[in-house]
Amino acid sequence: MTRLGDLERAVMDVLWDVVQGTSNGVTVREVADALDGRELAYTTVMTVLDRLAGKGMVQREREGRAWRYRPAASREAHIAQLMLDALDLGGSRDAALVRFAHSVTGTEAEVLRAALGSEAGLTGPDSAGAELTDRVDGPPSRRPADEAAER
Repeated sequence: MTRLGDLERAVMDVLWDVVQGTSNGVTVREVADALDGRELAYTTVMTVLDRLAGKGMVQREREGRAWRYRPAASREAHIAQLMLDALDLGGSRDAALVRFAHSVTGTEAEVLRAALGSEAGLTGPDSAGAELTDRVDGPPSRRPADEAAER
């Protein structure tokens, strides 16, 4: 995934904030008006939106003579993809994940545990969240199911 420049990010923030929950999209003029204090030319905003469309970051469709733009993915999906791309930069993906896990707050760790548990279709203290805690806090603990599988 392509990283965004400052102006591209500002335009995407407008799209994510304005278009959220609507399928209509916004025009170049609406984006330019929403970029408070930037005093950008209409053609500059149009060029940025055109480049974002070329990068697959925005979708556009004709409405009369104008285009309507909307994000191709949510802000959260974009950020998640950036995180995955960062993991692929090299080195040990597992080590990077563990380092990341050590850096999150308690609340963020709970969110991760819940997400991992729901992804695995598990609930309760023996869910995937517990596995994440084991990996971060030390070597994985032995579970009866693991011992049974070795027999």
